[in-house]
Amino acid sequence: MSRDHEYIRLGTVLILSGIDLQTGIIHGLVREKHRGKEFIELLKKIDNYYPTDWVIKIICDNHSAHISKETRAYLKEHPGRFEFIFTPQHASWLNIIETLFSKMARSVLRGIRANSTEEYCKRIESYWEQLNQEPVVFHWSYEIEKVDQELSSI
Repeated sequence: MSRDHEYIRLGTVLILSGIDLQTGIIHGLVREKHRGKEFIELLKKIDNYYPTDWVIKIICDNHSAHISKETRAYLKEHPGRFEFIFTPQHASWLNIIETLFSKMARSVLRGIRANSTEEYCKRIESYWEQLNQEPVVFHWSYEIEKVDQELSSI
């Protein structure tokens, strides 16, 4: 996107989000910072959504907020409720939420003009609400046999 002489940067926002791989429902927050405090806010939102006897498995990257003192203290208060699976460093492509972020950036956020960060946040949240009206379960598969065939034909 090219910037014209009227462009004014209003700030940045950070997205904390997750996709329920069983239902396709998106859980998310848009905040000014991504610290342990905001991550715990997302965990509480997710915690309130699911039955209390479920173990919630979360795939996340190695961001410092995911392992902060505050986060660890919250998890100790809720033993057995959450199970984290960390993706390897430099392997964000293994986390399906990155696909959602990419699609959102290309289809909803590219080229828009927002008058405030609040408006920008509302657009992101509105997009999630729209997707959650008819959630789609993502079926990610990796078939090594097909890769082997493709490589052998080169």
